[in-house]
Amino acid sequence: MSEMPINNLAFPALDCKRKRGDEVFTSLGKSLSFQLSDFWKWSVSDLASNATRGILAEFLVASALDSTDGIRNEWDAYDISFGNVKIEVKSAAFLQSWAHAKLSKIIFTIRQTYAWNSQTNTSETQLRRQADLYVFCLLKHKDKDSLDPMKLEQWQFYVLPSKVLDEKLPTQKTISLARLLTLEPCVTDYENLTECVGKMAKEI
Repeated sequence: MSEMPINNLAFPALDCKRKRGDEVFTSLGKSLSFQLSDFWKWSVSDLASNATRGILAEFLVASALDSTDGIRNEWDAYDISFGNVKIEVKSAAFLQSWAHAKLSKIIFTIRQTYAWNSQTNTSETQLRRQADLYVFCLLKHKDKDSLDPMKLEQWQFYVLPSKVLDEKLPTQKTISLARLLTLEPCVTDYENLTECVGKMAKEI
């Protein structure tokens, strides 16, 4: 008799492996003329788009913390593990991909959630902020002609322990940049982000 999957689920979570980019698409056993990197270039070249910028922000924080092994799990309760510290990454930008008449107002999401476990397909019953630290990533550049999210000097980072949000804004779902600054986060550029995270982690 074969062993039952975890929690008796007939279809357990996929064990996804890190890709290289040169994997070739096939059809009926025949290799095609395009590969995985072609899909990546097609789908995520607009680094300023809201969805892609958010993932890029997670990657930048993870790269600063030397935590880019493996692959990103879209459904994790938090974004990055740094030792025993759980980190949530949020992003915002003054400039958008689309045409707009004025700079965007900077608002970050800080809502509480019910953590979901992709391995067991179950959710926690407690509504809370799942991470120990928040890293708010602002693409601060304001000139559209020279906007380039790959130039990390165009970013600013704000690191804040979740307990501060829980104490000051326990049920609030969003926070403006102005309100965030009143909570005295550690403000840093990319080069000093690791130091900033380490400093704030000591306050957990």
